[in-house]
Amino acid sequence: MNILLLGSGGREHALAWKMSQSHHCDNLYIAPGNAGTATVGTNLSLSPTDFNAVKKACLNHQISMLVVGPEEPLVKGIYDFFQHDPELQQIIVVGPSAAAAQLEGSKAFSKQFMQRYGIPTAAYAEFTALNYEEGRQYIANHSLPVVLKADGLAAGKGVVIAETTAEALETFESMIQNKRFGAASEKVVIEQFLQGIEVSVFVLTNGNAWHIIGHAKDYKRIGEGDTGLNTGGMGCVSPVPFMDKAFMTKVKERIIVPTIQGLQAESLIYHGFIFFGLMNVAGEPYVIEYNCRMGDPETEVVMPRLQTDLVALFAAMDNGTLEDANISFDPRAAATVMAVSGGYPGDYEKGKPIHLPEATSLGKDQFIFHAGTQQQGENIITAGGRVLTVTSFGETISAAASRSLELLHSIDFEGMNFRRDIGYEFE
Repeated sequence: MNILLLGSGGREHALAWKMSQSHHCDNLYIAPGNAGTATVGTNLSLSPTDFNAVKKACLNHQISMLVVGPEEPLVKGIYDFFQHDPELQQIIVVGPSAAAAQLEGSKAFSKQFMQRYGIPTAAYAEFTALNYEEGRQYIANHSLPVVLKADGLAAGKGVVIAETTAEALETFESMIQNKRFGAASEKVVIEQFLQGIEVSVFVLTNGNAWHIIGHAKDYKRIGEGDTGLNTGGMGCVSPVPFMDKAFMTKVKERIIVPTIQGLQAESLIYHGFIFFGLMNVAGEPYVIEYNCRMGDPETEVVMPRLQTDLVALFAAMDNGTLEDANISFDPRAAATVMAVSGGYPGDYEKGKPIHLPEATSLGKDQFIFHAGTQQQGENIITAGGRVLTVTSFGETISAAASRSLELLHSIDFEGMNFRRDIGYEFE
């Protein structure tokens, strides 16, 4: 079949790389893609949120399956757009309906959903301009630190962990009164800070059957030792040593199963990935957030470890045989380290030439996944804050991370920065 993948980051390169290996995949198109995706498929110059342009591409290239990488097209209803168009409704869409995508699109919706189905999460309250003063009073009486979240999509920047009441009040004012994140912060969720270790679990579901396709721990802070500003992710490891059978049983029974049952009870159509952002609090899993797509850079460790044909899993999701699928994983550890532009996550320059090693010089079981890159003539140049990620296998997390760092030393662009301590707590 012909497949169209929407998106342009490291997540999409990893998904494209994985799907291109399937014997079910005849032609793979990526829109808009990056310099890396062009090596495993054909890039199309269109915006994932321009649904009419996506429709035209699907008809022109006789697409049978649409895989949606980023959250924005899902929250804006691309699944529903395809279902309601007679020319498109036969195409398999990997992604939830707009109503179901509110699990990510609205922090308030997701918290209310968790509350309805008894899913463990942090205590919270929500506020708008209408009850602004109540919100200020709530913050003044809240224990510290306290978490403030813009309700809507804010490109991963809508969460602030305030260490002082003054900082929390200032953040609250900037979100509600000064529209810091535009419409996304018209409503603000204020929640209890959970002390623990953040981890991620990824599920593929059709709203009835489901399978875990991987789990990971990522590293958000720009600086080594988890210091400095938050980023979209500086690296990732999988499998996570403490996510053993006992912990994962709790995740399944207390979180995944009630979530699927909640989707069914509310008739929410969900055909795609659920990303469970969890906090391990002294061995007990709590949900921090839902995402309605794969994570980045988690996909860059999950896809290499997944040994099952991804396109076959998507087909099984669609035709009702997902329950019978067998999922297998590479038992070794995988570690990915992200190379970012100088200045990121603040201001940074684009257009820096990237010097990459020859593909033949890569070690066995090592992968370079492009994120913010672009082909410019014969050159590949930087086109984003997170530029590329290197993933390696090893018998241990430490060994895998060491191999990724070694490969990164053969890559170069002006201002290149990366963390040298990914997986440090598992040495």
